Amino acid sequence: MCECNRGKVASCPSDIHSHTNRVIVNPSDYPLYNKNRNIEITTSANRKYVFTLEAADQMPKGTMGFNLPMRKWAQLSINEIVDVRLYTFNPNTQLVSKITLSVDYMQKTAPTSEPFDTDVMAREFLMQFPRQAFTVGQEYVFKFLDKKLLRLGIKEMEVLVIDGMQDNQKGKEPQKVLNISFTQLFVILIDRLFAYQIKTGQIIPDTHVIFEKAEGSSITLTGQAKGKIVRQSIINPDWDFAAMGIGGLDKEFNAIFRRAFASRVFPPEIIEQLGLKHVRGILLFGPPGTGKTLMARQIGQMLNAREPKIVNGPQILDKYVGESEANIRKLFADAEEEQKRMGMNSGLHIIIFDEIDAICKARGSVAGNTGVHDTVVNQLLAKIDGVESLNNILVIGMTNRRDMIDEALLRPGRMEVQMEISLPDEHGRLQILNIHTSRMRSFKKMASDVDLNELSGRTKNFSGAEIEGLVRAAQSTAMNRLVKADNKVQLDPEAFEKLLISRNDFIHALENDVKPAFGTSNEAIERFYSTGIMTWGQPLQDLLDDGNLFIQQAKDGEIQRGLVSILLEGSPNAGKTALAAKLALESDFPFVKLCSPEDMVGFTETAKCMQIRKVFDDAYKSTQSCILIDDVEGLLEYGDIGARYSNVVLQALRVLLKKEPPPGKKLLILCTTSRRDVLEQMKLCASFTTVLHVPNLTKPEHLTTVLLNLSENGNSCFTRDEISRISKNISSKRLSVGIKKLLAFIDWTRQMDPKARSSKFLAKLEEEMALL
Repeated sequence: MCECNRGKVASCPSDIHSHTNRVIVNPSDYPLYNKNRNIEITTSANRKYVFTLEAADQMPKGTMGFNLPMRKWAQLSINEIVDVRLYTFNPNTQLVSKITLSVDYMQKTAPTSEPFDTDVMAREFLMQFPRQAFTVGQEYVFKFLDKKLLRLGIKEMEVLVIDGMQDNQKGKEPQKVLNISFTQLFVILIDRLFAYQIKTGQIIPDTHVIFEKAEGSSITLTGQAKGKIVRQSIINPDWDFAAMGIGGLDKEFNAIFRRAFASRVFPPEIIEQLGLKHVRGILLFGPPGTGKTLMARQIGQMLNAREPKIVNGPQILDKYVGESEANIRKLFADAEEEQKRMGMNSGLHIIIFDEIDAICKARGSVAGNTGVHDTVVNQLLAKIDGVESLNNILVIGMTNRRDMIDEALLRPGRMEVQMEISLPDEHGRLQILNIHTSRMRSFKKMASDVDLNELSGRTKNFSGAEIEGLVRAAQSTAMNRLVKADNKVQLDPEAFEKLLISRNDFIHALENDVKPAFGTSNEAIERFYSTGIMTWGQPLQDLLDDGNLFIQQAKDGEIQRGLVSILLEGSPNAGKTALAAKLALESDFPFVKLCSPEDMVGFTETAKCMQIRKVFDDAYKSTQSCILIDDVEGLLEYGDIGARYSNVVLQALRVLLKKEPPPGKKLLILCTTSRRDVLEQMKLCASFTTVLHVPNLTKPEHLTTVLLNLSENGNSCFTRDEISRISKNISSKRLSVGIKKLLAFIDWTRQMDPKARSSKFLAKLEEEMALL
């Protein structure tokens, strides 16, 4: 269409065209036409009016079809020649946020007593007239569903703008806001919103439509859109945030809301002024049981959107060629159909993928030549943000393995909001316990001795699902007390009145029934120092003091470096593993894991690397973690003959020992070795923060201290006189023995004749070259 054109006024070619309230033209007259093209006409009386065009082949060339209400309002006569110019609405000042309409029957001869639902009318009005030009005082034809034709009169229109936009239109620079957070910008924009009335404007999908009965009309209106504003908020107005049942995820939920939903709260005209684009995808990842699925389900219910579609990843896959991709297309079919029918007025469609890693593995990573996974990923990428991408969707994916997801799915414009749902902290665990015990407390089925603060402190590294399991286990323990199981199962007749869940029930469940998947390897680690740690001398006490200082360094939240690694080296049987186990458990970290060669007997090099990597990956999921790697040279499969070792495992350990944990996480690594010289040749010692030497007993008083401590505790077979004789015999000799070997010799002498055991004990020390 040229800058200026002329047309002859005519009537509309059909009733269907007349009901559009648009100017009908021949496509050849306006080759650049599209359905939202707006024009300004100038009549022979030099009056100007704004209308929206629509093309129809039935319209003769050179003519413009106006319906009767439009001709009456603009005072146009048939065959009148009008000047036509393109008209562009200002997105800052002419997008209507609120429109008030008077409504009456088009023909008053046959009114009906049936009421008209204004809420349905408002939705239908926005569907029939998307992006259409309206002017105050103009009358429109409105065909409401299968009911009678209605006459609409434009009473008033308002726009919602940011204060300062008007100055920009007058040539002034708008106020700039720099170096502020999104939250601060959100507050500033809310404060600067400004509404004022206009004469001519353009309807947008989020315009608030208000219907008022015309004066003298007999029409009956019902619904909320009758005489007042009803804002279609993205948040369900009936939603109770307190009833979400999501505990310990306040920070994550606020971050998701800020990134994905805050922009949807504002009217579309404001978003258009800012040039913002809504987020189309969210990825929730983290350990199993931390609330990813629950959060996605609650987000779907919280939003004022279409019923969410929840699908498990494996359900998409199909054995027949092309069916997997078709299953993806079916999920988006409703959103596509509604967007074609309603345009920008389409509602929000939510699609939730559980275990999305099952269908969105990195392309090229799946063995075989079928390429099914690759084509499924391609289809999903095209639907979310392809050439014909949808604007009315929100895809929420959940996975435990973010590393397996194809990178193209994680870029901005697709699943750009990636939120880790990690294990809850103590405050979060308290929230979860409150949620799962609320009904028990309301019905007074929980004893007064139950302290949820105590339980939250004792459930370190418990996920939300494990805390829920703990509550169920405590309930089962309480109910089991009221069941008599002799020859047959009998229920106590007063069971309902007696049923009360007490603290002991929770403690029993905590100690016997429910263990955290990311908890401590207490049993395996405590086995390493079942006899305790004996402080036999100052060298050992200095070692323990240094070890505790490094543990405090690992715990210190003010230190940015989150990794502390300690290598405990010493001769065989010096008690390195027992000392490492003591330091690990006394660190009181919620996650303590053991990595030992005995757990990997028969593993290939690759399988061993994967197992070690899994231990570290699990440790990164906890806020404070400790890993005990026992017998490093054994893990490396080192052998003196031929000097064989596993280079694959060595390189894996080098990388993992130096890798910093994620921000906000603390990791303490304790390793033991009897071959420091070998690790130095492998350049592995440089990977540790410090190397601590575990000494042998080297002085006679060290051995005497051990014997006296055992005697005082009733664990020694030597009497005081025997200990005195042993001390005299070794006072002039050199001693070098590990505490573990020494304790083994003492246990060996228990089987001997008391008359000869002290001499046999000394002879054994000399035989083993521990006493020279």
